[in-house]
Amino acid sequence: MLMMMMMMKKKGSKSLAVMAVLLASVNCVLPPSKEDLRQISLQGEKYLDKQIVAAVNGVKEMKSVMQKSSEDHQTFLDTLEKTKEQKEEAILVAQEMEAKLEQQQEVCNETMRALWEECKPCLKNTCVKFYSRTCSSGSGLVGRQLEEVLNRTSPMSIWINGENVDVLEREGQRQSKEFKNLEEKYSEMADGVDSIFSDSMKVSDHLHYDPPAFFFPNFLGPTRSIRSLFQDPFHGFQNMFSPMMGMGKNFLSSVGSMMDVNSDTAPNEDGSVNEDVVITKPFGDGRMTCREIRRNSAGCLRFREECQKCKDIQHIDCSGTKPLEGPLKEELEEALAIAERFSQQYNSLLETFKEQMFDTSSILDQLNREFGWVSSLNNKTTEHLFRVQTVNSTNTDERNQPGGTYVSVQLFDSPPLRFSVPSDIPWNDPKFSEVVAQEALDRYKESSVLVK
Repeated sequence: MLMMMMMMKKKGSKSLAVMAVLLASVNCVLPPSKEDLRQISLQGEKYLDKQIVAAVNGVKEMKSVMQKSSEDHQTFLDTLEKTKEQKEEAILVAQEMEAKLEQQQEVCNETMRALWEECKPCLKNTCVKFYSRTCSSGSGLVGRQLEEVLNRTSPMSIWINGENVDVLEREGQRQSKEFKNLEEKYSEMADGVDSIFSDSMKVSDHLHYDPPAFFFPNFLGPTRSIRSLFQDPFHGFQNMFSPMMGMGKNFLSSVGSMMDVNSDTAPNEDGSVNEDVVITKPFGDGRMTCREIRRNSAGCLRFREECQKCKDIQHIDCSGTKPLEGPLKEELEEALAIAERFSQQYNSLLETFKEQMFDTSSILDQLNREFGWVSSLNNKTTEHLFRVQTVNSTNTDERNQPGGTYVSVQLFDSPPLRFSVPSDIPWNDPKFSEVVAQEALDRYKESSVLVK
């Protein structure tokens, strides 16, 4: 009887031990075997294959966005070139009319020069006096700037309504420089998308092999998806256009806006008024600000009606011909108005295109941040895309702190990645491999797509 009880007790202890092992296995306290790790890795690879396919499709969408942009870009170039040609034709006509006026002026050049030498100091003194009475500072600068402008200005030009041909030509040079800069940025963006697309399509071709074949050349690191096309580090497509936004304001507006201000400026809370935005009224209903006069003292030419010698230039008689009262003046002003209109249209086109590129680059950045990592897999090979090296699980400790599952994995060519996953997903759960693979992929994305 005693022997039977002892045998039953021994069998009970063995059963308890077996049950403990089974319980530990169910709770995944025991680490997985090599075969378990291999199966987890295979399941993770299948999950990553789907993510790679999705990323390739995302890059195709990037290419589609850039293709649509390229079509719009060509339309923009055609319109811009036509506008430029129309502006230059108008400037040529203006120059021709200006030359004819100067020929008529030569008949009475000595008389006109004499009047001009008396007109210039009157213009300067009248403008500076008005400015110093209305604005708090900068009258000396205004006087010096105006003197330089007058020394470059022909006597008759102060009575020509419209921009000076020289001003229009300088504006054309600025526009050409801005256009060149914009085109360089656009080409850089297009090349970047082409590079990502080309590399991603090669990755797509690799996926047709079973198993997928990737090759890792030593000179490629895991932290570059857009390589030599960009400076290091690459801060995103949109940053190419951010500094340019707002820079294309009309160069001509500094003069034209002097007559277009429609409302007075309210004082600050302390009762003071910022003289940079003081509204002045030197010519009846005409208005300009202190800041505008300082930035472009050519606005002082509008004081011509205040100086008798300047008015005499307008009506000077050159052997029976009054150049500023004939059709040449009207034709010149008309040509200048056309040239200025096309110049402003050119600026508007540049601004519109920059806004479109800013929006497009934002979309490209979003797609690149999500899918561009796949291009970094080009020309890479390894025996396994994804390999789980170790899995260690811990139980709840004495302080009732939840346990965790710590894994070490290798993804593509990256160094081993070590991180934890939620403890409520045991390693033998089919979802475990997907969770680990996704976490590893997220960490890989952070280093393979340099967009900040």
